Amino acid sequence: MALDPETLNQLLDSVRRYVDERLIPLEEQVSRDDAIPDAVPAEMAEMGLYGVSIPEAYGGLGLSMVEEARLMMELGRTSPAFRSLIGTNVGIGSQGIVIDGTEEQKKSYLPRLASGELVGSFCLTEPEAGSDAASIRTSARKDGNGWILNGTKRFITNSRRAGVLTVMARSDTDAPGSSGISAFLVDARTPGISYGQPYRKMGQQGTHVADVIFEDVRVPADAVIGGVEGRGFKTAMKVLDRGRIHLSAVCVGIAQRLIEESLRYATERQQFGSRLADFQLVQAMLADSQTEMYAARSMTLDAAALYTAEGKAPMEAACCKYYASEMVGRVADRAVQIHGGAGYMADYAVERFYRDVRLFRIYEGTSQIQQIVIARNMVKAWTDAH
Repeated sequence: MALDPETLNQLLDSVRRYVDERLIPLEEQVSRDDAIPDAVPAEMAEMGLYGVSIPEAYGGLGLSMVEEARLMMELGRTSPAFRSLIGTNVGIGSQGIVIDGTEEQKKSYLPRLASGELVGSFCLTEPEAGSDAASIRTSARKDGNGWILNGTKRFITNSRRAGVLTVMARSDTDAPGSSGISAFLVDARTPGISYGQPYRKMGQQGTHVADVIFEDVRVPADAVIGGVEGRGFKTAMKVLDRGRIHLSAVCVGIAQRLIEESLRYATERQQFGSRLADFQLVQAMLADSQTEMYAARSMTLDAAALYTAEGKAPMEAACCKYYASEMVGRVADRAVQIHGGAGYMADYAVERFYRDVRLFRIYEGTSQIQQIVIARNMVKAWTDAH
């Protein structure tokens, strides 16, 4: 359900002020301590940000995909660690339930996810199954009136903070490929679940990822999302489809911030008696960054509008994720170049963002996976039409 324009603008203004006045001043501290201050999650919950994509009927804001994209462009102007704090509740931690969950599952989980009382986490990737998600080995074996889960999930965001885990597991060993995978909602406190230590990462300090290990974890029969076995992979792909537009919007927001940092430095710094911003080769880098950011913004809002209208946009979402994640990498590189030697120093935000944005080309589908998705959809559309 879309908000009226006035209410949406008020929300966007509130987030913009919160980013500028509260979050940006915290960036260096979060990077240094690899931790977000305890007060921030409560503040974001008070603003309703954990429930951005959850329907109003279950306590969320119920934003359309277009509205969500615009909001993420604002939140993307600060360290991605802050967005990641709510990201799993907004996206992969809640949307499997929203899209395919039973009414009982929705009533049980969505209000708590929307309020931030419960943190959701999405357990798909494994040591031997990343881009090839259909090859997951975590097993789900029927045992009386329930299931027994065994396996390891890798690089799981917010896993150690989570209250509920969406776990993809192979429930039918005889079914080929993805058809034997089911999605389970698992209480993170269930006996048999343990967690690895958080990984040390290239960037995005303050965002924590860790392995989740399942050893004879018993879950009830009604833990299967939607009550339908063998539909887990399809659920995961639906969730990732929306998530790719969401991440594209975040990339646009970060690119906007990088351009702001570049303009600030280029207009204040002087060389050879002139501002850096007056040199044509610096202007060219600024112009290229602005052009690419604008292109990514336009693509993302267009794909978001299609998703809002039709409930799916697999090729368009992949196009956005591919272009926007590559785009923000180029913008970050130019920002460092414009800063010169200063851009290599941790005293400047562009050094941190240069490391942070590298991940966007990898998670929720690498750039190469996006290329495959795009091409397959192109070929299918052509074949169907001819």
